[in-house]
Amino acid sequence: MSSPEAGPGPVTGPTAEPTAGPAETLPAVAPQLRALRRRAALTLEAAARAAGLSPAHLSRLETGRRQPSLPMLLALARIYGTTVSELLGETVADRDAVVRAGDMEPTAAGGWTYWQAGSPGRGMQALRVHVPYGSQGDIVRVHPGEEWLYVLTGRLRLRLGDATHLLGPGDSAHFDSLTPHRIAAQDPDGVELLFVHTLLQSPTATLCLGPTTGETP
Repeated sequence: MSSPEAGPGPVTGPTAEPTAGPAETLPAVAPQLRALRRRAALTLEAAARAAGLSPAHLSRLETGRRQPSLPMLLALARIYGTTVSELLGETVADRDAVVRAGDMEPTAAGGWTYWQAGSPGRGMQALRVHVPYGSQGDIVRVHPGEEWLYVLTGRLRLRLGDATHLLGPGDSAHFDSLTPHRIAAQDPDGVELLFVHTLLQSPTATLCLGPTTGETP
């Protein structure tokens, strides 16, 4: 599942550093990065090495002189054993933890139907999705983040790189979204699945929920 456009590539080496934007764009990130690193009992050097950064670059992130990219936020969250939401300083108490079935309003996109199964605005999105048969064509997606899906009913055809997998009810998949991927319903009745994505606070419409504009079903 994915964004209509390809995202930036991964960090490729210990000295690779993403382009920085204005430090004031994410004001809460710098103090959180340092506090969470210390909570994880990691030195600057150890954390930088695990994240594929130089210690100097991680230090600039922690002092607000550099802005972290989305892939870097995801990597640091994993290393520190936390969430992107906590890295951004979001207060969990300000959001409802429970989403009731009656509050899940269906939304249609290109024949697909999806329901928000998690709180909006978080660093991780949870959805219930119905994928109709033959709706996505041959579009293959590549973008930053991670995806997890779980098949509820029907059969799902999942293409990851050069491999194609057929998933049935109870099967799941967890993969890096930078791996070229495509999903499609195998059977005429379509497939229903649970879907979790770490694409930071993106509108649901930018995920691969249905074809892009101009794509024929």
